[in-house]
Amino acid sequence: MAKKSSNGNGVHKPNGNGTPKPQGPVRTLGPVSDLERHLPSDWWRTLFNSLYIQTDGDVVENDTNTGREIDSLIKSSGLEPNDRILDLCCGQGRHVIELARRGFNAVTGIDRSRYLVRLARKRAKQLGLNVSFHEGDARKFRVPENSFHCVTLMGNSYGYFDREEDDVAVLEAVKRALASNGTLAMDLADGDWLRTHFERRSWEWIDQNHFVCRERSLANDQQRLVSREVVVHAERGVIADQFYAERLYSRERIRELLERVGFESLRFHDWVGTESGRNQDLGMMATRMFLTAQAPRKVAVTAVRGIAYPEVSVVMGDPRLPDMVKRGGQFNKEDFETIKRLREALGELPGYKFDFIDNHTAMVSQLRANPPKFVLNLCDEGFNNDAFLEPHVPALLEMLGVPYTGAGASCLGLCYNKALVRSIAESLDLPVPAETYVNPDDQSANLPSIFPALIKPCFGDSSIGITKDAVVWTPEEAITYLEKLREELPGRPVLVQEYLTGAEYSIGIIGNPGLSYQVLPTLEVDFSGLNADLPKILSYESKWVPESPYWTQIKYKPAAIDEDVRRRLVDYSTVLFERLGCRDYARFDFRADADGAIKLLEVNPNPGWCWDGKLNIMASYAGLRYADLLRLILEAAQERVTQARRPVAAPRVQPGSQVPMAAAPQPMAVHGA
Repeated sequence: MAKKSSNGNGVHKPNGNGTPKPQGPVRTLGPVSDLERHLPSDWWRTLFNSLYIQTDGDVVENDTNTGREIDSLIKSSGLEPNDRILDLCCGQGRHVIELARRGFNAVTGIDRSRYLVRLARKRAKQLGLNVSFHEGDARKFRVPENSFHCVTLMGNSYGYFDREEDDVAVLEAVKRALASNGTLAMDLADGDWLRTHFERRSWEWIDQNHFVCRERSLANDQQRLVSREVVVHAERGVIADQFYAERLYSRERIRELLERVGFESLRFHDWVGTESGRNQDLGMMATRMFLTAQAPRKVAVTAVRGIAYPEVSVVMGDPRLPDMVKRGGQFNKEDFETIKRLREALGELPGYKFDFIDNHTAMVSQLRANPPKFVLNLCDEGFNNDAFLEPHVPALLEMLGVPYTGAGASCLGLCYNKALVRSIAESLDLPVPAETYVNPDDQSANLPSIFPALIKPCFGDSSIGITKDAVVWTPEEAITYLEKLREELPGRPVLVQEYLTGAEYSIGIIGNPGLSYQVLPTLEVDFSGLNADLPKILSYESKWVPESPYWTQIKYKPAAIDEDVRRRLVDYSTVLFERLGCRDYARFDFRADADGAIKLLEVNPNPGWCWDGKLNIMASYAGLRYADLLRLILEAAQERVTQARRPVAAPRVQPGSQVPMAAAPQPMAVHGA
């Protein structure tokens, strides 16, 4: 049935284990000809008690249903672990608890029933989950305005009130609680289906001692389904005779209400179905609708402090053109989902106004004719989706005098050559793997005898040219893979590198030296779920082929390393950040060898900005959402540009003095890593 409780005709108090404790038989009304005439207008004030849990709450309360419903919620709403989520009319807390189990860090439940709120708190405490439950009326619950990224109304918890105006008041309260463009997710009965499919009478045993008899009829206006439950104890007789009702919303009517309140982008999603252990009368829970809608964009009353350039143009790859790095040589559905999530996250940032530039055919003339005030440079595909032309985009912006985020052309060009980065790191006494540079015209007979070895292109990113066969164990395998690379990527030099088999880590940095500077929590690649016969590497398949085990079986987790190891990784990263000319944000990848000595893999200026990329995962470990990460990058770049444009007096150096330089960190070993 629905989330509901007693109208007072039946009086029950919970015993020590939360089951109803009968207080003796109650007076029943006997046969009634008009259910609606006996319906209290505020039946919801008393119905949700311990008896509700036994007669109705447990009909659909099982791991299968809850898991499916949360899967659907996460998929349709794009929830992130650090989103602030409110489950309104949360009942006994099953959805809140499941979200907390899955790592969502800021989940709150609100319900009118004191009994259900206390039960939810007890369950969460038993599971050791840090979630918050509060009592409150759905029409006027007290939370700060704009305080949640998502509000849910699950389990058919909408439409209880006598007047439709009160249902509208619930939506108004939700809109106030949601942040700009926040998501409302609703799971409610399919009113059109129920009008013609409800069971007029049913009865069932709910345990060894209790059975319940139900009657239902449509209200006189045909807009509500009125129900009566008579609960009988096998020895004590009738212990409850209670009435309740819910408004039957069609798709068209709920759309009208949401649009009237100001919600946008309404979408109906596939319903996942209902599983019940009792599998008898499912009532209002039999067939439901699941929908999401966005709260309107909220205009800030006052300008946000610290924003030097509120008008930002976002420069991106061109989805109209081929892209040889991507799967199938073109933008895929995963790429369009990434772009969608980016736009949604940027839409959450107050004080900014964004426009998007992704038509490379017209890009140069467009930028020349109307230079942007500021650019968020996310064109990591390169101009015309040519990775070799990635530095050309910032170079063009420099020529036009347009400030932008991220690394300059020289840094991007330098770091694109992995051999040069390794040489610079080695000159700074940073630990690097053994490696041999192979020119395109070098003979295979000159290959070094480093086995096992990893063979990869010297130029490139996104793991292009690195597949499961890139790890070779014999000279014959090395020659075969080298020839494959020469065929697929002609004219490119190749690196033959010692295959590092230990733990792999990433360090993320946001900011700039001498200004605000933030190091994100260290990430570790979790290869434990990968098939044993596959080499443990982040291959091309792990980034571009969803059906590959590299995509599905490799996970990421916070690195389990001691503070000394973390400090040294940060030291290595900050030295390279400055020496290579990184700006605003960068990622540095390391891996240990078989003896535990950690060595540099590569440097990534302007690393992947997507919602499911390493940088955002590290940001989530710090309690940041995707929108927070993008905001920090913008703030770092605008702070850097603003500082650079201020006149600064030349430093005064005394004759004979020297400017101190940072000492290079020493190589380290992590035994057992």
